[in-house]
Amino acid sequence: MAGLISEATIEQVRSASDIVDVIGSYVPLKRNGANFVALCPFHKEKTPSFNVSPNKQTFHCFGCHKGGNVISFVMEFENLPFPDAVRRLADRAKIPIETDNDPGQKQTRHLKDQLLTVHEQITQRWQNALANEASGQPARDYLTKRGVSAEAIKLFRLGYAPDVWDDTVNWARSKGYDTALMEQSGLILRKEGSDHFYDRFRGRLIFPICDEQGRVIGFSGRVLDAEAKTAKYVNSPETPIFTKGKVFFGLDKSRKALLDAECAIVCEGQLDLIACYMGGVQNVVAPQGTALTAEHARILKRHVEEVVLCFDSDDAGQNAAVRSLDSLLASGLAVRVAVVPAPHDPDSFIKEAGAAAFRELIERADGFFDYYLKRLCQQNDVATDKGRLTILQEMAQAVQKTGNAVMIDTYAQKTALRLGVSEEAARVQFGIAPRVQANAPVEPIEELSQSTAKTARPSDHEFWLLRLLLLSENGEVTLPAQFDLDWIQHLAVKQIMSQCLDAQHNGSWRGVADFLTHCEAPDMRSLITEAIMPKRTLRNVAQQLSDVVRTLRNQAIDRRISAITGRLGQLELTEAEQAELVREQQALRQRKREPLTQPVPKTEAAVQVQTDPTNDDAEEPPNAPDDHVEEYRASIEGNADEPF
Repeated sequence: MAGLISEATIEQVRSASDIVDVIGSYVPLKRNGANFVALCPFHKEKTPSFNVSPNKQTFHCFGCHKGGNVISFVMEFENLPFPDAVRRLADRAKIPIETDNDPGQKQTRHLKDQLLTVHEQITQRWQNALANEASGQPARDYLTKRGVSAEAIKLFRLGYAPDVWDDTVNWARSKGYDTALMEQSGLILRKEGSDHFYDRFRGRLIFPICDEQGRVIGFSGRVLDAEAKTAKYVNSPETPIFTKGKVFFGLDKSRKALLDAECAIVCEGQLDLIACYMGGVQNVVAPQGTALTAEHARILKRHVEEVVLCFDSDDAGQNAAVRSLDSLLASGLAVRVAVVPAPHDPDSFIKEAGAAAFRELIERADGFFDYYLKRLCQQNDVATDKGRLTILQEMAQAVQKTGNAVMIDTYAQKTALRLGVSEEAARVQFGIAPRVQANAPVEPIEELSQSTAKTARPSDHEFWLLRLLLLSENGEVTLPAQFDLDWIQHLAVKQIMSQCLDAQHNGSWRGVADFLTHCEAPDMRSLITEAIMPKRTLRNVAQQLSDVVRTLRNQAIDRRISAITGRLGQLELTEAEQAELVREQQALRQRKREPLTQPVPKTEAAVQVQTDPTNDDAEEPPNAPDDHVEEYRASIEGNADEPF
């Protein structure tokens, strides 16, 4: 997971990055006792449920259940892979990244850093050309004609590439940049059969393309003369820092709006996006010079649950919307389609009708399959057999990609109604079996799958055991010697405890925040951060731990006794087998009466963990009223001695 970054460097970066300072630079935090709270940046909410613990250097949201340490937060918020999140924090803390000895990796990193520097500097060069040079006047006139404000020009860092063959070539020479580096950047090209180079971008309005961190990684150049016999757009080629199928124009600016809206509007062009964004519709992105890819859909899924496609009203735009379906469905995104009235695109529609009308258009957007049915009916003659069959086949093929039986059945009915054919005929075309008769036998419902069961929460006692163990992570209290991991039924809790206990035993335990760095499973991270974020002070931790362990032991014994009772009811058992089972049952009952080895706190400080000076109430395990800890303990011990 860590790539080539050494473990020592990762630990140094994490230790130097105070989680309150880092998260506070993204979202406003407010102190709440020992912790800090905020509105969660990962889901929409009105009441703060996002907690940050400076003591444990972790965060946890009690609403969406995301949790982790400072590296996890940057990964989630910035949508970065682990190595890039570490590098981002390292840059912030001014810590040089030390990697394992891999000359190739170091060379690649150095090349990328050089290319980023070149792209940033040429962006400034072209910004200046647009703003101040006489050659930039046609571009300034074009932007004025298109209604692009000075604020938008500055925000999106628009520029102008002078209409000469060697402006960038000469600029690079003046900066001392190697020709080979400039060729790798895609900014200049070699003339075929010679050693001469010329500029890729000439006489064009320049749109810098940024990664999600706001760094310029490529460009799109738009021709200013609509009648020019050349490509409307020229884009950067793929380079070590730019892959067009993995980049959205504008995402670096719209990410927060996407998270707030839980919905992404996807349009085609840069000017469409700028018009939307400046009109107040900021949850918008645009794929860069390509159709929506699976990687695009994956990026969107990290931010939203729904996508509204809003492409141009011409056939090319609408066909692009249809082609986007596969990738979006595969990622689990809900899809709607907003159709801008012809002959408009989003930019011209907003200029003519206003942002409010565009917002309403988005809100009224049809679900993808309703839109697709309308489009198929417009493209095919529903009065002919050929037309109806084509529509049925195309709709069936599209809806079946969802793999959702309810969705398939719904659109089989809608298509039948729209075409005036029988519902049963449509169901056959959609690959659905005929309806079951009212008196037909019903198949039994299968039990929950194992994957579904894995997502269930642990029992209260298992969760409290995890909480108490992690809150005494430095070994101030220990588990009883008789403790057995098999007493734990919840898979994630068992895995966490196993890894935690192993790390403590072999001396590699460096705290919860470090443990989270190497924990890749989101459900495990969520459990850990929730467990160590108690709402009130925890007292008598050693005794609480003993009580919870005893309860879990007795529950495990009860499960075994119950299984034995069921086995004894089987007629095929021999007398010897019955006697052996009875002896085991008696031994188990005796075990329930045996005391556990009491875990002893090493210091008095361990008795009060996660102290909250603003709240004197103590948080207790399940079924333990705050002021009746002794009654709770007695109730457990009483249950332990109950005969079967």
